[in-house]
Order: sequence, then C-alpha cells, then structure tokens
Amino acid sequence: MEREGRLKRAAINLAIKIVHLYDKIDRKAFMKQQLGKAGTSVGANIHEADYAESPEDFIHKLKIALKECHECEFWLIVLAESCPELADEATHLRQEAGSIRRMLISSITTLQKNAKK
Repeated sequence: MEREGRLKRAAINLAIKIVHLYDKIDRKAFMKQQLGKAGTSVGANIHEADYAESPEDFIHKLKIALKECHECEFWLIVLAESCPELADEATHLRQEAGSIRRMLISSITTLQKNAKK
C-alpha cells in the first residue's frame, strides 16, 4: 500500500477512535469539543488534499493536517493527565497520533523536496 493510502487509513482509524473516546468523556465539555475537532480534522484535511488545486495547495492541506494532529496530541496529553480513568486509552491514541504526525512530516518533506526539482 502506498504511503498516502496508509496515511489516510491511519487518520480515519484515529478519527473513529477519537469519536468513541469522546463518548466516554463525561465532563470537561470544552476538552471534548477541542479533542473531537482536532482528532477528526486530521483525516478530513488529508482527505480534502485529494482535491487540491495545485501541488502547493496539496502540501498546504497536509500542513494543516499536521497542525491539527499536533493539537490532537496536546488534548490527549491533557485528557490522560486530568482523567485517570481514560489515561491508558488517551496515551495509546496519542501514540497513534504521533505516528500519523511523523508520516505527515515525511510526506510533506518529500513533496517539498520534489517540488524544488
């Protein structure tokens, strides 16, 4: 499977797991909202990149996904440290988000390098 396909699938899986985790957070509504938005936005921006208007726009959309992924990791840290009952799940999802972040960085770096040629 090509890198973009693996990246897209990983982001979709993360979004689904974030949705399930969202349902388990019974308080801290602001955190639920921020985590839900950031965690699902990663995949949405990767998906949206398929219809980018140019190679530069494609890279830009992946950069937005990268920023959202990093924000998702932040909220997962906060959740793990403020809700001990969800700490294991939040930590596992943070590791998944970190893997996606690294794939995004690699993809963006490669695309930027190829654009300069």
